[in-house]
Amino acid sequence: MQFTGKRVIITGAGKGIGRACAKAMAARGAEVIALSRTASDLESLRAEIGGQSIAVDLQDAAATRDAMAKAGTADFLINSAGINVLQSTFDMTDDGYEAVLGINLRAALITCQEFARARVEAGGGGAIVNITSIAGHRGFPDHLCYAASKAGLEGASRVLARELGPHNIRVNCVAPTITLTELAAEAWSEPAKAEPMMVRHPLNRFAEAEEVADAIAMLLSDDARMLTGAVLPVDGGFLAV
Repeated sequence: MQFTGKRVIITGAGKGIGRACAKAMAARGAEVIALSRTASDLESLRAEIGGQSIAVDLQDAAATRDAMAKAGTADFLINSAGINVLQSTFDMTDDGYEAVLGINLRAALITCQEFARARVEAGGGGAIVNITSIAGHRGFPDHLCYAASKAGLEGASRVLARELGPHNIRVNCVAPTITLTELAAEAWSEPAKAEPMMVRHPLNRFAEAEEVADAIAMLLSDDARMLTGAVLPVDGGFLAV
């Protein structure tokens, strides 16, 4: 899984899984074009791995298209940017709908669209991985919009795989379980909260961001050259039982 001479655009690259992806792809030789809202995160990432960075608020559709134009033609796209608003069905606000669906779903579809247009103009080929979630497969309380955005992205990815396949562009998803990013580790540090969820995992643990990044690198590589339209759970067996 070496990517020397390849370029990869990564949204949400400043933190969490996106940052782990940036480091994993750079370690494998790729040039990383990192998109994130927080300039300081981009600066620290660039100090670690080099590459190009673009600060953008992905909730802004026009700004997202502009950022993709600045990024230019790349070989791969990883859509990692995502947020959640923990509100129940009764409490979900219009602002919550707009933020979660705007970043998790609309922005991902825009980046896929712009990536695909550039790849076709360049002669085709390439691969996309969209990061979804087990929340798109199971009904977790207070995840109304988040679940809708992730399930929607998986459905859209199947359409993308169908429409982009003739151009030799592959599109797959990974659906992680709880992943121990800095924020998640804090949120799930209490045993009373973590253990009921943990026991539903046959491997009896949550995922590390680097483990999700390794799975994504595999899907982008030639080792997965016959895989498209798939959803790979990176979930320690959660969805299997």
